[in-house]
Amino acid sequence: MASIPLGFQHEESTLVTSEIAIDFMGIEDARVLATPHLVWHLEMACRNAVKPLLEASQDTVGTVVNIKHLAATPLGMAVRFVAEVIAVDGRRLEFRVAAFDEQEKVAEGTHERFIVDMERFANRVRAKAGRPTV
Repeated sequence: MASIPLGFQHEESTLVTSEIAIDFMGIEDARVLATPHLVWHLEMACRNAVKPLLEASQDTVGTVVNIKHLAATPLGMAVRFVAEVIAVDGRRLEFRVAAFDEQEKVAEGTHERFIVDMERFANRVRAKAGRPTV
């Protein structure tokens, strides 16, 4: 099993573009980072934090998301996503997450991921889908 230290941190950044902004409000100036994309980027920051520490045959899958989207981030503004390992219990990993745009904190919360063996996981998915397992 991988050794993942408590307090281990990782950061990633992105620019809010039209591809990750809401567009249903009808006003171009109201386009901001969409919550589903915010959550996805936070999840990926957590995954990418620990992926280099895992065995080559392992990855992580998200199981719990508890995020508060605190403020809007407009098109063209950069956002920084921060993940910190706060608990390790066997294969269960818990992270404290936060996101910051160029002016303020825009999100905070926790996220849980489980370490999985990718081939075993793929076989379970194949079986569930009624396809032959390897």
